[in-house]
Amino acid sequence: MSSELQYAVVVERERKAIHVVRLLDQLLDPAEADELAAQAREYLLARRGEQDADVVIMQGSTKDDFRLFGISSSTSRVRTALFHAALNWSPLDLD
Repeated sequence: MSSELQYAVVVERERKAIHVVRLLDQLLDPAEADELAAQAREYLLARRGEQDADVVIMQGSTKDDFRLFGISSSTSRVRTALFHAALNWSPLDLD
């Protein structure tokens, strides 16, 4: 995928994190978002050894095109973290 990606972590509880991948320059359909989440899980397994990582895909920059893809409880926590400006973004390269 040749898009610009950013990465952040929402700590849900001790030893449990939600990994947020933000897509900056294009919009995806749900199948493409699932594919990106699978790539992110493979990356997290290879780099950090995390089995079955909880990944939320975030896309859009306006109210009209903003979407979160992932488990509903995780997307709710990510929305809350976004509202409280509690995410620190860093560049991500899944290649």
